[in-house]
Amino acid sequence: MAFIQYLKFNGTPLPLPDSYDLDLTDVEADSGGETEAGTTQRDVVRAGVVTIGVSFSVSAAWLKRLTVYSKQPKIAVQYFDTEDLALKETEMYITGYKAKLYKDTSYKGLWSVSFTLNEF
Repeated sequence: MAFIQYLKFNGTPLPLPDSYDLDLTDVEADSGGETEAGTTQRDVVRAGVVTIGVSFSVSAAWLKRLTVYSKQPKIAVQYFDTEDLALKETEMYITGYKAKLYKDTSYKGLWSVSFTLNEF
């Protein structure tokens, strides 16, 4: 059975994630809000901005790679889009990077890594 490839960073396939939470939001202008008549007016500047919360259980080697990615100002990301059920490509950056030792092993441990990808 083949698994779906959820994420690729700069063309490199990432391991299968423990969790994958894709969120599509709209960016609204400050001119929107409630009118004098009490109706809501939305001035959408950009629709469908992608935010992905993801977590992995990885080896020390992958921990090192993911840490390097977390420090880059932008990453070419291919992500699994839940609307098309296919990979889409965009530029993103990482926020909220956390690494936690899950279990000590003979080879530098099993690590739980989580972060959020934000689309430019």
